[in-house]
Amino acid sequence: MHLSSEQVTDGTLGPRGSLAVGVALFSMFFGAGNLIIAPLLGVQAGPCVVPATLGYLVSGVGLPIATIVAIARAGTADALLDRIGHGFSRVFTILAYLAIGPLLAIPRTASTSFEMVRPLILGAQAGAGSAAAAGAAAGAAVALPQLLFSLAFFAAALALALHPARIVRLMGKVTGPLLIGLLVVMVAAQVVAPAGDPLAEAQQAYATAPAVAGFVQGYQTLDLLASLAFGVVITSSVRRLGVTDPGAQARQVARSGVVAGALMALVYCALSYLGARMGTVAPEAANGAEVISLSSTLHFGTAGTALTAAVFLVACFNVCVGLVSSIGEYFSKAFPKVPYRGWATLIACISCVLANAGLTSILAYSVPVLMALYPMGICAMLMGLLPGSEAHAGAWRLAMACVGVVSTAGALRDALVPGLSLPFDALPLADIGLGWVVPGLLGLIIGYIIEAARHGREGRGDSRG
Repeated sequence: MHLSSEQVTDGTLGPRGSLAVGVALFSMFFGAGNLIIAPLLGVQAGPCVVPATLGYLVSGVGLPIATIVAIARAGTADALLDRIGHGFSRVFTILAYLAIGPLLAIPRTASTSFEMVRPLILGAQAGAGSAAAAGAAAGAAVALPQLLFSLAFFAAALALALHPARIVRLMGKVTGPLLIGLLVVMVAAQVVAPAGDPLAEAQQAYATAPAVAGFVQGYQTLDLLASLAFGVVITSSVRRLGVTDPGAQARQVARSGVVAGALMALVYCALSYLGARMGTVAPEAANGAEVISLSSTLHFGTAGTALTAAVFLVACFNVCVGLVSSIGEYFSKAFPKVPYRGWATLIACISCVLANAGLTSILAYSVPVLMALYPMGICAMLMGLLPGSEAHAGAWRLAMACVGVVSTAGALRDALVPGLSLPFDALPLADIGLGWVVPGLLGLIIGYIIEAARHGREGRGDSRG
């Protein structure tokens, strides 16, 4: 399947083009974090796996795809966030891109891939290798192989990222379908010959509020922030493929987003099922990688190790390429003195260094930063989707301020003084990590009331005049 501008008809890429762009978008989203959350959810939710999975789909699929559409409608992430203020837009976007890019997400693509490939490289005795060890300091015998692996990994990713026009084509035609095929093999084995049964009772928060617990788990994927980056590269790719009208671009991105969302939903449901049928086999699993690895080993023996490694390697490589390209493109436009090629190379080099040294300490501080930014990303997404929101910038500024204060305070507490009690802890939904929701809604409502009152006073003044 070859995409070109010749396939553009009536402002769209057509069904085949939309499918290819959708598969490419799916490939950019679907990394190691996406692989390991749903299987663990399946294990822990047990008999409540259906409502838990539905909650997970809302935040793990619905929010990221909705953000892609919101950005496409606005044109760029900056254009959307500028409704709050140009200064806010610049700072928020840079922090988000650094956090999901060279300071956290991109280095983890290489370190996680290496942990899954390590048993194949160094032998089983060197790699007891579940992803629970991802990011841990490598021993002396592992340091050199990890360095060489990281250099090769990022060299390949950079080589592809330096040709952005090829990303959608390659992911839509090769690596995306390959990842889906590997996942089908893995899950089909569990469907044909289940390794175990669901747990008799749900664990942790799934026992009391499975849908909410699933929603929060999807929230932890942080794919909404990744949407800020991927929305740029997908829209740019659609434009390069011949869709030049901004409105047509938004519609095309929305269509491809539906394709990506449907694929993500199907894979998440399959992985959740896989985890549920491993409940009695791995009831104490610490993460989803253990669940996937054990399932593959039970069904395929030593070949299962290779299958698991291939799934993680392809998924992580896809995400790495997408992030290097999209973040490099953003910084080349924000700071044009350095061209795209320079930014992409710099991002890949920094990520390669951090993949081999100091990642554990970086994670400790990066995750709270992400948790501060994510609620504000949700607020921006809603602003971009609701018709006419650009005419009520004041109300949305107040809503964003309320959301930002609560989420940032919680993130700073978690990073610096874990366990410290804050007044915000008494807010509704705070016990499940959603304490920012009510303040955000109140800020929006109060903002609308203030706008209405101001317009009313202006109207009376005009009538007297």
